[in-house]
Amino acid sequence: MRIVIVFLALLAGLAPALAQGNVEAGFRPFLESEIWPQARAQGVSRATFEAALGRVRPNLRLPDLVMPGQGAPVAENQHQAEFQSPASYFAENQVAGLASRGRRLLQEHAAVIARIEQRYGVPGPIIVAVWGRESAFGSASIPHDAFEVLATKAYLARRKEMFRAELVAALRIVEEGHLRPSEMKSSWAGALGQPQFMPTKFLELAVDFDGDGRKDIWNSVPDTLASIANYLADAGWVARRDWGFEANVPASVSCALEGPDRGRPIADFVSAGVARVSGRPFPPHEARATGHLLMPAGRFGPAFIATPNFYVIKAYNNSDLYALFIGHVADRMRGAGPFAGGWASSDRMTRGDVARMQERMVSAGYDVGGVDGLAGFKTRRSIGQVEERAGLAATCWPNRAAAGRLG
Repeated sequence: MRIVIVFLALLAGLAPALAQGNVEAGFRPFLESEIWPQARAQGVSRATFEAALGRVRPNLRLPDLVMPGQGAPVAENQHQAEFQSPASYFAENQVAGLASRGRRLLQEHAAVIARIEQRYGVPGPIIVAVWGRESAFGSASIPHDAFEVLATKAYLARRKEMFRAELVAALRIVEEGHLRPSEMKSSWAGALGQPQFMPTKFLELAVDFDGDGRKDIWNSVPDTLASIANYLADAGWVARRDWGFEANVPASVSCALEGPDRGRPIADFVSAGVARVSGRPFPPHEARATGHLLMPAGRFGPAFIATPNFYVIKAYNNSDLYALFIGHVADRMRGAGPFAGGWASSDRMTRGDVARMQERMVSAGYDVGGVDGLAGFKTRRSIGQVEERAGLAATCWPNRAAAGRLG
């Protein structure tokens, strides 16, 4: 029996190494049979393919990989910033530091920003805020080999088809002469350059604004800023509208009314008792236009009346906190202060806890927008509906009391 136990223990110890060996053994045939035909069909030469992928091996240290034979459970926690506590995401030292540096850069690049604003209709502070958030205005380290990241994820990620398209797009970037393979550095998710564009977005939306014949989002400030502006304009930015306004939302206005699909004239919100925290009225042109209730932490955080431009920012990064951060930092560059509302403590729940709550809500007939463990607007307002139907004060935020009413 002892010999059997020792043998089984040895097998268990060898399992990870055997799994890695199997992955690596299948990696090169995958590139040849799946990626090379797609790349060749899109004009990528064999020389470019070999230069970019000839020595690449799968990087099994990357997050969000699914090894052969494994499922893809929802993670209990998430290391990406947009999935963390709103209070930490909006740490004042970080917001103030980005806004201060952003103001200096707005002045330093005023002439080129004015030309970009005129062409694309996107305000300079919004563009510069995105630049600051994505790459610390170009100073952040972008450490990964883009081809190693994209090839690994094309082979092993949960969203393989997406990363296969991105890998072929990255090969096209090299084929078109924008960069050499060794210069293609990315984030752990495969995003490129100072604006952190995925390769397909680079091919679609990157701009040569300095006129040197290259769309250089790695080294050129004009190209970087114009590319960000082009991205937002292409997503539908409405010129001469703000992104949103912090507001006081009385308890008589249900937090379950939140969402981009429940817009109404801002004047209607005012009639219901919603008011700007500044005490100033909404600008007349905004009051006549459509607004949306936005409560990114339910009743545990500040509330806002967002315009459609808020959701344009979300096209850049599909996170309410990200879009709110960009709008807030842009406002701070213009001289605004911190949020009037604070971020209150709530029940500590992991991403897995929220996913299990979503599963129960779906079973009860609620629309949560997908079981992903993230408290997006559909999940928030569905929680509010659960609370209201149970006779609880609606918070529209994951909490154990609401979870308990779901059985």
